[in-house]
Amino acid sequence: MNLKNAQEGREYIIREIATEDEELDAFLFSLGCYSGEPITVIAHLKGGCVVSIKDGRYNIDNQLASAILI
Repeated sequence: MNLKNAQEGREYIIREIATEDEELDAFLFSLGCYSGEPITVIAHLKGGCVVSIKDGRYNIDNQLASAILI
């Protein structure tokens, strides 16, 4: 399952980041978004979703949300 299908308000553990883009991987890693980390979907929006990772909240688009497997 990916973040697009996640239930709002529920905490999940990131299993994998399914992207071939090394720059994107490095960016997500800098946010604390990597395998084994907890992530919570705060809200689903038309173009993506708002997630909570560690102490931060981030707005990510649908393409990126599809790449984060939980």
